Amino acid sequence: MKPKHQRMIFLAVSIAIMVAASSVILYTFRENLVFFFTPTQLYAKIGEGRFNPKQEMRLGGLVKAGSIIEREDGSIRFTVTDLTREIDVEYRGLLPALFREGQGVVALGTLQGSHVVAREILAKHDENYMPKEVADALKQSGQWKPE
Repeated sequence: MKPKHQRMIFLAVSIAIMVAASSVILYTFRENLVFFFTPTQLYAKIGEGRFNPKQEMRLGGLVKAGSIIEREDGSIRFTVTDLTREIDVEYRGLLPALFREGQGVVALGTLQGSHVVAREILAKHDENYMPKEVADALKQSGQWKPE
């Protein structure tokens, strides 16, 4: 075999290994991606048919006043709004101590039917904090009214 052929085989094998390694990395990365949506963005994705309901996501917005309902089975249901659209969230577990109506919240979970079933709720940690994604989304929609 000529040295030129050996180099070509080495180059082809190297490229194949790099493509395989990149594919594995990208596939693994895709499995761990969790996108942030506001209710308006989520409904837009659903309307476009580009949303996989099994995909885990972070839903952010404000807890709608008067929407927190504690059920007999121990679950809690509340509404997250970006002041344009809103969606219900169901959660079972302990809520953060600072969780309350009118404050920013991020729910990590999946869409099931017409509501989000959250496995984790993140709330603000001081009275002036708003999750960056929520603040950006509210600013984009023109609904941001910092105090």
